[in-house]
Amino acid sequence: MTRTNAAIWFTADGYDPASKGINGRRVAGESFLRGFFAHGDVEEFVSLAHSSADHAAFAAMARAAGVTRPLRAVRLDQPAAMRPVEVVSYPAPIGTTECWRRAPHGGAAWALCGITHTISTRTVMQGLFDLRSAPQMPWDAVICTSHAVQAAVRRLMELGEDHLARQFPGAVLPARPLLPVIPLGVHCDDFARDPAAGQGLRARLGIAPGDVVACTIARLTPDEKFDPFPLFLALEEAQARLAAAGKGRLHLILCGQFRIGHWQAVFERGAARLMPSCGYHLTDGGDAEARKATLSAADMFLFPIDNVQETFGLAPVEAMAAGLPVIVSDWDGLRDTVTPEVGVRVPSELPLPGSATHLAQRHLGGTDGYVQYVGQLAALTRLDVGALARAIEALALDPALRARMGASGQARARALYDWRAVIPQMQALWAEQAAMLAHARQRPGPVTAAMDPALVPVGPAPEQMFAAYPSRQPVPDRRLRPVLLTTRPGLAETFDLRDYPFTRRLPEDPAVLAAVLAAHAPAATPAEVAAATGLRPGVVARATAWLLKYHFLEEAP
Repeated sequence: MTRTNAAIWFTADGYDPASKGINGRRVAGESFLRGFFAHGDVEEFVSLAHSSADHAAFAAMARAAGVTRPLRAVRLDQPAAMRPVEVVSYPAPIGTTECWRRAPHGGAAWALCGITHTISTRTVMQGLFDLRSAPQMPWDAVICTSHAVQAAVRRLMELGEDHLARQFPGAVLPARPLLPVIPLGVHCDDFARDPAAGQGLRARLGIAPGDVVACTIARLTPDEKFDPFPLFLALEEAQARLAAAGKGRLHLILCGQFRIGHWQAVFERGAARLMPSCGYHLTDGGDAEARKATLSAADMFLFPIDNVQETFGLAPVEAMAAGLPVIVSDWDGLRDTVTPEVGVRVPSELPLPGSATHLAQRHLGGTDGYVQYVGQLAALTRLDVGALARAIEALALDPALRARMGASGQARARALYDWRAVIPQMQALWAEQAAMLAHARQRPGPVTAAMDPALVPVGPAPEQMFAAYPSRQPVPDRRLRPVLLTTRPGLAETFDLRDYPFTRRLPEDPAVLAAVLAAHAPAATPAEVAAATGLRPGVVARATAWLLKYHFLEEAP
């Protein structure tokens, strides 16, 4: 089972929406960890992190999930200690830092496995380009959560490779990382409908028994998620047809959070003017009970995404798990998850080629920030309002159709998107990566050779990069002696005065400094000090440098 395991590169920012704020990648990260803890076929769970606080947070999440198998914490500055586990699971597309961190251990020391979330930021786009010039290996992988995202990542890499071929004619690029399509997962049982909660919410909102409720669970911002105005227009159009047929009233429940109060007013004014015949209601997307009540109260789920920020779309899968029919944009990951049996995909259009290139240039150059970029692009992205209205009308008028689609969606969610089905796909990928590693180790070469850590080009040793800075270099075997102290503070007091703990980093342990100072009496070379103290030469060198800086040591005559 070691080959199907992966060390989890853990930081709370990637997995803890409760403390770091709700967003798609954190919700997905937390959901993945719960799924891995519940369904991972492994002997132990390994965390790879910078700090003891992150390891403790990982362990707390494991305990909360009922994990009884062993937990093992590995420091990120000692990554080789994760063996026999051979794959690192990263909560974003592979960072080039992780490629360079591996380089001193050899390209086949372990494999990296990242995953896409939003890919429209400058940071992600730059990172995917940089990956092709970093020591990325063919056994590394970037999981693409949808076929649309896979196509976008491939196009980014093609453009980058075209540039590198022009910049460095004749250069041979390494193979790309693996780009498998594996969906995000959900815990289907978490979304079982609660009829009492649903009826209670309908009653509190004043929704009559014969009325039809559509709900949306999403971040409530027109710039980063979806513009509500086309949805409002479609609901009003559908409501007019329902009224003509003598049917009840349509209601929209938006379950989410407004991170900026300004947008709440925009949504409210837009709903009042654009869908005055429909009910408009808000529930708190940050409250799990409110989310369950919203899904339980609804007759259908709407997800009219028009934003490149989206890559997969967890919310419609959650709605499917709750047994709701879904109406979504025919857009990125939704094209994979929503089939005609479970709902309706509404046609979408990007602007004409060339008409939005300036937006990409403004974003790249820093004139526009990320939110401005995706918001302006969304303003030019069409969702077919007429088709959306017809889909809402069709479901509103046909309870039997809603029931069939809801049942089909529930079955599809359990079969394809429950973590019970997704985790084995991820473990199969990790096993494939481990097998590729094993094959590579049988044929060692320059690519798999360990890189001298002093010569890593993005972070070389100080003596390599800053050789021209000082007036002289230290003599490796010089003989040093302690400085005779008179009235000045001693070593311990000087160390305390300097207050290194303020930066949470010590140049060396004070006890080690004292031992190295004592070993220099009456005079000694670094080798003699190492022999006398039993300390590693590197530790002796660092301690000696500090003692020289603060004039506790000097050259012996």
